[in-house]
Amino acid sequence: MSVALDRRRYRALVRRDPRLDGRVFVGVTTTGVFCRPVCPARTPHFDHVRFFASTAAAEAAGFRACLRCRPTLPAGFEERVVRLAYEPPLAWDRLLAFFAPRAIPGVEAVEPGVYRRTIRVGDVAGTLRVRPERRAPRLRAAFRVPRGTDVAPLAARVRRLFDLDASPAAVARGLAREPRLASAVGARPGLRVPGAWDAFELAVRTVLGQQVTVRGATTLAGRLVAAFGEATRADGLTHLFPPAGALVDADLASIGLPRARAATIRALAAAARAGALAFDARPSLDTVVTRLGAIPGVGPWTAHYVAMRGYGCTDAFPAGDLGLRKALANGAAPLPAGDLIRRAERWRPWRAYAAMHLWSLT
Repeated sequence: MSVALDRRRYRALVRRDPRLDGRVFVGVTTTGVFCRPVCPARTPHFDHVRFFASTAAAEAAGFRACLRCRPTLPAGFEERVVRLAYEPPLAWDRLLAFFAPRAIPGVEAVEPGVYRRTIRVGDVAGTLRVRPERRAPRLRAAFRVPRGTDVAPLAARVRRLFDLDASPAAVARGLAREPRLASAVGARPGLRVPGAWDAFELAVRTVLGQQVTVRGATTLAGRLVAAFGEATRADGLTHLFPPAGALVDADLASIGLPRARAATIRALAAAARAGALAFDARPSLDTVVTRLGAIPGVGPWTAHYVAMRGYGCTDAFPAGDLGLRKALANGAAPLPAGDLIRRAERWRPWRAYAAMHLWSLT
């Protein structure tokens, strides 16, 4: 490569010329780091730089990525890190253990101590990586999103996803009146209600899980994403979850979905597109259950499950669930749903947490 071309590139580097961003990468021999041409770090001397056409070429030459300008991010993207405080304790490992078998292939990944996924809100798409901080009760959420994105609404979704606004002390007091629950709370301090990035996504995932195992639902979710989701290549993930508009008229039989469940998902998609399942809204439990229950194929269990995880309704309670009915039966026949509902009246407004603790016992 000619010295003259490198001189021109260097002059552009001095100007922080954004036209080179994503097209040229700058290796600095004195530090062993490679950067974007728009990196805010001090400009090195010409004799100390090497230019590369790709991040792979820079890495092959022995340079490591700059932690300031993040050259491995797509051009026009940045990583703002947000730290999210919570009231301890937080059962982080139990959250990850819940998410791991349900992680949608291509969209989500759970690794030791870390949760990752692709994200989309409106026209903004990117990735999310979350892990706990060691020295403070906070989660570290790293968003890789287009430069200039307002991350406040994204951070609010992360708080909902990991139920960070919960008060473990208040939940413990509310459930202390039930001896079996009091014991479970003591054994599993900080247990949260796993949330969702998007209520529509969770509703679809829940319908996919009707009458199949968790593993079967995860497989179907992966097929749905591969068939109807937008492909992406970011942070080792491959797809964005399809928006409602992509599923309204989708041929869901092509992924092996029974006709009735396919019709339910298309109806959910139509309702979401019309705004009836807007995630950012905070409707009451009765409103969520009523709206979801009006969709053919969505029964009380599904409606309450989506309410507790997708909308953060702390009093949602899928009372017909066999696991819940067994958990309080002391080895006898499962409690009738009506008996469980009456018993759960004194757990209000924390019945969703009661459900999580009872499921942990089965």
